Amino acid sequence: MPDRGGGPTGPRIRVGRPSRRVRTLLMTLGVLAVLGMVFTMFAGFWTDWLWYRSVDYSSVFTTTLSTKIGLFFVFGLLMAVSVGFNIWLAHRLRPPLSAMSMEQQNLDRYRMGIAPYKKWLLLGITALVGLIAGASASSQWRTWLMWVNGVSFGQKDPQFNLDVSFYAFDLPWYRFLLGFGFAAAILGLIAAALTHYLYGGLRITSPGARATAAATGHLSVLLGIFVALKAVAYWLDRYGLAVKSSDFKATDSWTGLRYVDANAYLPAKTILFCIAVICALLFFATLWRRTWQLPVIGFGLMVLSAILIGGLYPAIVQKFQVQPNEQAKEAPYVEKNLAATREAYGIDDSQVTEYPGVAQTTDQAKLRDDVANAASIRIMDPNVVSPTFQQLQQIRNYYAFPTNLDVDRYAKDGKEQDTVIGLRELNYAGIPKRNWINDHFRYTHGYGVVAAEGTSADSGGRPAFTESDLPSKGDLGTYEQRVYYGERTTTYSIVGGPQKEIDYSDDSGEKTYSYKGDSGVNLDNPVNRAAYAVAFGEPQILYSGAIGEGSRILYNRTPKERVEAIAPWLTIDGDAYPAVIDGRIQWIVDAYTTTNGYPYASRTTLGDTTADSLTATNDQRAVVAQQNQVNYIRNSVKATVDAYSGEVKLYQWDTQDPVLKTWMKAFPDTVEPRSEISQDLMDHLRYPQDLFKVQRELLTRYHVKDANTFLSGSEVWQVPDDPTNKTGETVPPYYLSMKMPDQNEQVFSLTTTFTPNGRDNLSAFMAVNADPGTQDYGKIRILKLPTSTTVSGPKQVQSQFNSQQDIAETIRLLRGGDSEVEYGNLLTVPLDGGLLYVEPVYVRGGGLKYPLLRKILVTYGGQTAFEDTLEKALDKVFGGEGTPVEPPADDGTEEDEGTTPPPSTQQPSTVQEALNDAQKAFEAGQEALKNNDWEAYGRAQKDLEDALRRAEEAQSGGAGGARSSPRATPSASPGSNS
Repeated sequence: MPDRGGGPTGPRIRVGRPSRRVRTLLMTLGVLAVLGMVFTMFAGFWTDWLWYRSVDYSSVFTTTLSTKIGLFFVFGLLMAVSVGFNIWLAHRLRPPLSAMSMEQQNLDRYRMGIAPYKKWLLLGITALVGLIAGASASSQWRTWLMWVNGVSFGQKDPQFNLDVSFYAFDLPWYRFLLGFGFAAAILGLIAAALTHYLYGGLRITSPGARATAAATGHLSVLLGIFVALKAVAYWLDRYGLAVKSSDFKATDSWTGLRYVDANAYLPAKTILFCIAVICALLFFATLWRRTWQLPVIGFGLMVLSAILIGGLYPAIVQKFQVQPNEQAKEAPYVEKNLAATREAYGIDDSQVTEYPGVAQTTDQAKLRDDVANAASIRIMDPNVVSPTFQQLQQIRNYYAFPTNLDVDRYAKDGKEQDTVIGLRELNYAGIPKRNWINDHFRYTHGYGVVAAEGTSADSGGRPAFTESDLPSKGDLGTYEQRVYYGERTTTYSIVGGPQKEIDYSDDSGEKTYSYKGDSGVNLDNPVNRAAYAVAFGEPQILYSGAIGEGSRILYNRTPKERVEAIAPWLTIDGDAYPAVIDGRIQWIVDAYTTTNGYPYASRTTLGDTTADSLTATNDQRAVVAQQNQVNYIRNSVKATVDAYSGEVKLYQWDTQDPVLKTWMKAFPDTVEPRSEISQDLMDHLRYPQDLFKVQRELLTRYHVKDANTFLSGSEVWQVPDDPTNKTGETVPPYYLSMKMPDQNEQVFSLTTTFTPNGRDNLSAFMAVNADPGTQDYGKIRILKLPTSTTVSGPKQVQSQFNSQQDIAETIRLLRGGDSEVEYGNLLTVPLDGGLLYVEPVYVRGGGLKYPLLRKILVTYGGQTAFEDTLEKALDKVFGGEGTPVEPPADDGTEEDEGTTPPPSTQQPSTVQEALNDAQKAFEAGQEALKNNDWEAYGRAQKDLEDALRRAEEAQSGGAGGARSSPRATPSASPGSNS
């Protein structure tokens, strides 16, 4: 182009190759980028290997990794070969090229364009499909290991008479192989068809035959393979009916054959199998006949048969045979479902006993004496008193307790008692100055156990601590108190090196410590440091001077996290709990083996079934589910995690569980035999909560054994909502030492209640023996209440409690100022044919903002008491002075921590004046709490007691009068006094 600017032209710029320096720089950057990606992948692999080796479970890592790699290469190679072979064969069978039509002339340009790159294109396509298929196959490592190591259940399904292991271990693997075969056939067919079209074997617009004989034969074989696989699918579907989920009016998780399955779907699948086999043979026959006519007819017949035989016929059977007489038709299959479900969830031995629901004796003194034998009533609610533990035993801001404490058993004076227990764990939010050194080097561990009696409180409503202070001391003796592994320990720490750790502080100052254990991964090696710097995204790990000889990095520190990593085939219970065992703090973790392939057993969703009012407010309580939908579960493993060393041990608990035996074959020497459980550990094991919640949910329907009753739905129960909070979730189960009617002595138990579906009255009470030291550990006992009488359920008891005028007035006073009333666990105890309800009531008073036990509600046989102590409440209920409840008097001992002088010393003569004075005394007490004036608080409590007493006397008709109903019309004369 001529220069139109009119000015002189400059030198011509030549565009050539970049200079050698630029090329070298670009090449260097490219190599560094590749090395960076490679090292990032290596860092993830290497740190995983180091961690598994540090916990002595390297075999889990190698077995899992080798299985994944093996499946990746085998199935990736098979897919690549399948697709690549079909592309190569289609290219080999291409017709002589002749551009006789516009279609072929257009395709010729594409053929010429890819001709120089045919081999690379073939390798690229096969590599891509191989990588995708291999990655998909590697995720099936559990399915492969269960298939290759599966052991017999020793039980057969009632329809096909096959061992349950076929459905649990074999059928999932066969389904995967079938799915892989379908994918290979479809991808091979698509690749072959495109190749034939590109090279002229298939024609769309060209005149003449649409396909060459070679292309016809090739594609027919692939279609024949696809149809043959469909025949195999029809055959496997026959067995799949035994584990098929479907909606059913009696349950929305029905699994197994129903009438229409056995009499319509099953024969239909067999007929469709035969038709598919014939159709596949017709496709293969095109190798000789070179025509599509018969295969197309056969394929159309198969599709039509699938619609008519596989869809329409079962619908007709359901409509005209089943629905007119459903109960009679379905009853035999319901019986199979009942038996299989009860066996699969371990509820087949549940003992259901009729229970009257009302007291069988009128001897109140005897009933009062029997209470102590019926249960050790726990008034310390572990789900409420954590803030009290925090306030009284936190000691330092960098310590904290879990939101929900745990209940265990410890011996005191030779007698076992229920104990509320928690660990003083590290609280990162409370570290005075947050920085990398403090977070990961100095503040590394919690310190000590804090425990309190479950059945009593001190005079101020605080827990009666049996182990407390820092360092902790009390009834638990000497043990290693440092807590490096806990439920709140969610970040890594680097210990044992030149940087000292903060151990604890006392009156003499701050104590330091250096970790002496062999847990974690050694960071002496610069490769290890570099790998962790990349894996954790923390470059300071690579060059920090705080890391040196002896430094070890601790991570994966929560008990559930460690057990899940070491045994990835297990489902982990939501509640790990600590215990002092043989001089060490051990976390005890319950773990389950599950499958969703138990024939005829109904499925349940673990996440939904184990949800309750506690999991709604605490994510740490949620079950760690490897397989959310299950229809078989066993508490097969008890695991321990040492709070100091992090050592994990897995113990075989259910010695008969075939699923665990299968995994023990796949991962030998990872699970220790049950005989290795020490007696000290055995004393602290218990029945797990999540298993109990799954079982109680199933028992709402499967407590009946009669098919007709099950189908009618007249005996369906529900787990009641928790009446003590507003989450709308179900009431959690409660641990309690108690005695069921057929037991001779109290046993540590896990309990719950049931109400009729859609109603609030009580329909049943359920308890399981949770003490492994007894013979009938795990035995479920259900007390079924009569349907002819109405027994109050938890929600009704709570409602009655809240609606009583005198109790409501006392609650109003307790809520005065900025105090809050919090209800504890509403415990249910069977007693002489009736049911005793006990509920502690806590008050968060003034500026303290932690709950103290103030009152106890007791209800039995229509009598209710609301007193300062359990003993007083029981005495009142069984002394005949129950409902209606009098305003409780305060003896001045519930808190010895002072207030300001009373606002008035004049004794009022009317109920309203007395209550006004009580309100003033209460407010004065709250003010004293804010000022930490404990002496004044004590005086205010006495004034409050005096005011409430005078209110009672005024209401009952005169000073010093007998106690009668507080609802009577007040008749106290002005000027009367106490």
